[in-house]
Amino acid sequence: MNDTKQASEKLVRHFLGAWTGRNIETLCACFANDAVYHNVPVAPIKGIAGIRQIFVAFLDAFEMANLEVITLAAEPGLVIAERIDHFLMRNGTRITLPVTGVFEVSGGRIVRFSDYFDLADFERQSGMKL
Repeated sequence: MNDTKQASEKLVRHFLGAWTGRNIETLCACFANDAVYHNVPVAPIKGIAGIRQIFVAFLDAFEMANLEVITLAAEPGLVIAERIDHFLMRNGTRITLPVTGVFEVSGGRIVRFSDYFDLADFERQSGMKL
């Protein structure tokens, strides 16, 4: 698979947009089996099984997720996306969180996904501990 700038951007936009559909299979299909997902303020998660587990936990906690792309820069195999993530928790709490995600793409799949955000801000808004 040729990880062109366009293909890398398309994959990441598809993944980010897929959160609104809340389909775990669609989300996980974007990742390589040995991918790493790192919410940078906490420890990285290695492998699709662990990534699936954390995504399911997010889907269980949030009734709605909309990852709004503000700025996106792409190169072959690398995408950086500045976002505002909007969540509606099942208890009615709304969360608005500025995030920057860095995505490494290889073979048409995300192999590393690192999200940079203010952990204290997320935990204050959500009442959750990551």
